[in-house]
Amino acid sequence: MGLPSADELKGKWKQQVGAAKLAWGKLTEDELLQAEGREEKLAGLIQERYAITRDEAEKQVKDFLGKLR
Repeated sequence: MGLPSADELKGKWKQQVGAAKLAWGKLTEDELLQAEGREEKLAGLIQERYAITRDEAEKQVKDFLGKLR
């Protein structure tokens, strides 16, 4: 089972931006759209905005993307 592939995610990402906005309200819709669901980009934004560790940000992203499966 695993995470969606980058291409799968990019295709579905616009539909998921609302859910991502609920999960990470400090990120703007534009930032989320530009991230295109890429783990690295999302984790970087979350780490910066929420002042948390990279590991914690990556865990949040993996948990979120895992629920999209």
